Amino acid sequence: MVITSRSLQLKDFRLIQAIHETGQLGLAAEQLAMSQPAASRMLSSIERIVGGAIFLRHPKGMTPTPVGETLVRNGHNLLNGLDQTLREISSVSKGLAGTTRVGSVTDGSVAFVVPAIQELKKTATGADIHVDVAPSDVLVEGLFRGEYDFVLSRIPPNYDKRLLDVRRGRHEDICFMMRADHPLAGAASAPLERIAAYEWVIQAPHTPLRQAVEAVFVEAGVELPGDMVNTTSMLVMIAYLASSDAVAPIPRQVADLFVAHHVAGGLSTVNPENRILVSPYFLISRRNVIISAVAARLRDLVLAAMNAAPEPVGEFTADQ
Repeated sequence: MVITSRSLQLKDFRLIQAIHETGQLGLAAEQLAMSQPAASRMLSSIERIVGGAIFLRHPKGMTPTPVGETLVRNGHNLLNGLDQTLREISSVSKGLAGTTRVGSVTDGSVAFVVPAIQELKKTATGADIHVDVAPSDVLVEGLFRGEYDFVLSRIPPNYDKRLLDVRRGRHEDICFMMRADHPLAGAASAPLERIAAYEWVIQAPHTPLRQAVEAVFVEAGVELPGDMVNTTSMLVMIAYLASSDAVAPIPRQVADLFVAHHVAGGLSTVNPENRILVSPYFLISRRNVIISAVAARLRDLVLAAMNAAPEPVGEFTADQ
């Protein structure tokens, strides 16, 4: 007789497992919330399918035959695998597991994405989370290509905003960072003229941060430094600051993180006397696109953190 995978059902393996665990047909039936006659009929049916006895009956109980031992062993693995699958499905549906991909500008990643991930991981230990930090045009393009569940970015021109769900804008408050023993270090603030006297490490001209910084200096009639190093790499920026008298305009949330953790032997910050606020970035997702439960949980945590954080006071510059 040929036994196929359709010959036995999960309920058959559950009965075999229960009999093995209890050693009694009556106790096994009770464990499975069925009558003993029904359990006896099911066991007889299983034995007809496999072509022999599964358990030997003794005065003190029931023990598996060699065929029964095979069914017990493999049934245990099968039921454990099924239970694990069901647990994983439940975790995914509750946002406790699964994969999410997020993109963010630098300030948003430090201020909101990282804390939200840490909060999520308190319960969603099985979540697989990917975070990219990039300029807004790269992030929004990736969002439309389906690479991200949501992004924290500005909305570049030439995108149909009707296709986007846009929530809660946040401005970036800019300070200047330098090495801990820099001549400007320790001062609460500095005039623009003094900041401009040093070499700068700064983002490229087309970026919102660069535009905001330059606008404030131009409006104040202060000449921009002629000596600038352009980079989007935080690693390059920090390495340059640590080994020179250069200064770098940087979002305050990011600077505070570097200063607090004594990166590169110690860094410091100084505020420009003229407030520099970059145009807001937003929490953006695509309309009518269903994201995973874990992605939705992370998005809700990020949004809650953005809503709770105080907004920098003052006028901002730069429109993109």
